[in-house]
Amino acid sequence: MKRAYTDEHACGGLHAALPGIETWPNQFRDYEIEIILTEFSSVCPKTGLPDFGKLVLRYVPDKLCLELKSYKMYLLEYRNLGIFQENVVNRVLQDVVSAAKPVSAIVIGDFTPRGGLSTLVTATYVRDRRAPQRAQPAPRRTPRGKR
Repeated sequence: MKRAYTDEHACGGLHAALPGIETWPNQFRDYEIEIILTEFSSVCPKTGLPDFGKLVLRYVPDKLCLELKSYKMYLLEYRNLGIFQENVVNRVLQDVVSAAKPVSAIVIGDFTPRGGLSTLVTATYVRDRRAPQRAQPAPRRTPRGKR
């Protein structure tokens, strides 16, 4: 007899304690950072079988950038965590936004096929444009005749 999916399966891993993602002060603006983990793994909360895939994070930083080693250590915690692929992508996005408060972010999970089915999950965050923005410095002016 097959076991039915439960609410516990659906919420598996969403509230798990994971290490914090550290940040450092950003020195520039208006650029994008892409971080790719080609060997991501987690565990299906129903079957206990491993899920493998590639996880891509693209974000436009505001005041903070993600510290790569802490981000890697954070992602490694998923190896033994029972969580659906869709929840992985949304949880990573939620934790990145909470840590770095970027202008925008996108997380893409490209998971290895199982039974001939592949899964591509994309979650996107764009800061509310009505929210207060960081003050922009006034452009430097050069005196006339000087360059």
